[in-house]
Amino acid sequence: MRHYEIVFIVHPDQSEQVPAMVERYKGLIAGRQGTVHRLEDWGRRQLAYPLAKVHKAHYVLMNIECDNETLTELEHSFKFNDAVLRHLIIRMERAWTTPSPMMKEEKAKSVLGPGEAPRGEAPRSEAAKPAEPASA
Repeated sequence: MRHYEIVFIVHPDQSEQVPAMVERYKGLIAGRQGTVHRLEDWGRRQLAYPLAKVHKAHYVLMNIECDNETLTELEHSFKFNDAVLRHLIIRMERAWTTPSPMMKEEKAKSVLGPGEAPRGEAPRSEAAKPAEPASA
């Protein structure tokens, strides 16, 4: 299974449906032997530019581990859900479990339950090491 980072933004009129949507997506992933490593609800934020005359949207970040079929089904559910304005899925090299920089702001709140506290950060890969300074 591969690791993915998913960010989706929800129409502000549908913000109250976000917890139910997150539970549905978590259930889909868990039902297919996947894992949710990090789940963050960033709340309502200003958009960089209006989307369909909407200036604010509700942001959610998920770091998951799943197979290709599960990812295809998740993407299908994002595409055909009118409340989801945009979504972005990025393949990651490893599982990220530490809080994201956005989570460090006081407005954001974690949606992982108390028994699902994030684990420590996994070791860095060789590609993530800083580059050696060039010698003259």
